Amino acid sequence: MKRLSIIVIISLSVTSCEKNIDFKTTKSADILVVDGTIEDGKAPQIVLTHSLNYFAAINAQIAANSFVHNAVVTLNNGTTTSTLKEVEVPLAIGYSLYYYTNDPATSASNFFGEQGKEYNLKVSINGQEYMSTSHIPILTKKCDSLWWKPVPNNPDTTLATLQGKFTDPVGLGNYIRYFTSVNNNGFLPGEKSAFDDQVIDGKTYDIQIDQGVDRNNPVDEKVKGFFHRGDTVVLKFCNTDKATYTFWNTWEFAYQTVGNPFSTPNKVLGNISNGGLGAFCGYSVDYKKLIIPKL
Repeated sequence: MKRLSIIVIISLSVTSCEKNIDFKTTKSADILVVDGTIEDGKAPQIVLTHSLNYFAAINAQIAANSFVHNAVVTLNNGTTTSTLKEVEVPLAIGYSLYYYTNDPATSASNFFGEQGKEYNLKVSINGQEYMSTSHIPILTKKCDSLWWKPVPNNPDTTLATLQGKFTDPVGLGNYIRYFTSVNNNGFLPGEKSAFDDQVIDGKTYDIQIDQGVDRNNPVDEKVKGFFHRGDTVVLKFCNTDKATYTFWNTWEFAYQTVGNPFSTPNKVLGNISNGGLGAFCGYSVDYKKLIIPKL
C-alpha cells in the first residue's frame, strides 16, 4: 500500500504540472523539388514540384497543384544543349502527371543518355536558377545470375525469395541502385535500394534481393520482400555516380527512421543548387529476368 500511495502521489504531481502548449506554425516559402533521371538509351525525365508545408494536409488535389509549370529546363551533354518540353500524362484518377523531357519539335538538339557522359541540368523559374550535374557511369557491375529459393522456416509454400550473384570490380567507388518489376508491372525500388562497395570491393558474392516497394501503399509484413511462385520477375540493376547513391542512401535512411525517437538525426543530401531539394540522377542499366515456377 505504501508503494502504491507513492506512485499515486507522483502521478498526481506530474499531472498537476501539465501545461497545454500551443504551437504557432507559419507557412514556409515554397522550395523547388527536383526528381530528375537520365538513363543510358533513354530520354531525360525531370519532374518539378513545389515543396509542401510540414503541417499541411495532403490529398490528391494538393499533390496535383504542386507541379511546377512553364519552367525553362535545359540539359547539356558536353556538346549539345537541349531545351526540354513539359509533357502531361493523364492519370486514371482524374489528375495528371507532368514532367519535362525531349521536345519532338526540336529533334535535332535532343539526345538520350549515354554511358560515360556527364549531364548538366539547369532549371529557370521566377527569376531563380537551379543547377545540377549527374554522370552516367560505364556499366561495369552487373548481375551474374538469378535464381529462387523457398522462404526458409515459413509454412507458406507459395512464397519465394529472389537470389542473385554479383561480382564487384576491383577498386572502390562502384555505386548501385536496384528496382524490381513483377508480372510486367512498373519497376519499384527496394526498401533499401542504394549500395556502395565498401565491404564487397573486388568480391563475388550471393545476396537475397527483396521485392521493390510502393511507398504509397501499406505493406503486408508477412510477405514483405518476398515473391510468389509463378511470378515473372525482372531485376533492373543500375550503376550510379556517388551523388545519386548519397541522395538515395540518405533519403531511404530518413524515411525508415521517421517516428523513431531513438534514431540518429539525418539530413537528406541532394545535388540541386540554390537551396533546391531532390536530385538529378544518372543510371547505366542492366536487366535480368527470372520466371519462378508455379507449384
